Amino acid sequence: MSVENDKPGFLQRLQTKWKLDSLLQVVLVLVVFACTGFTILFIKNPILNFFGVEKGGFVNTILYLLLVLPLYQIFLLIYGFIFGQFKFFWEKEKQIFRRIGGLFSKRK
Repeated sequence: MSVENDKPGFLQRLQTKWKLDSLLQVVLVLVVFACTGFTILFIKNPILNFFGVEKGGFVNTILYLLLVLPLYQIFLLIYGFIFGQFKFFWEKEKQIFRRIGGLFSKRK
């Protein structure tokens, strides 16, 4: 006796949340996130070592925020382009910049 589950799966929920056309797009977006994360994992330490910064220090955190996080955003766009999902990631980048800009704009 089999009971059907009408609850959408993880990928379907992501497709709805991100307003994507297909499950293939969801998988490609997840692949872009994975590739970007691995790239940052491999380049973070050489970048911080180049500046001669100790791990875990205050300067390490500041350099990470100023150098590595912007690189992460750039790599998202690069891998997004490679995997045909540039439009999705470009829209997300614009949302991030609008939110950051909202923090510094005058509130009425």
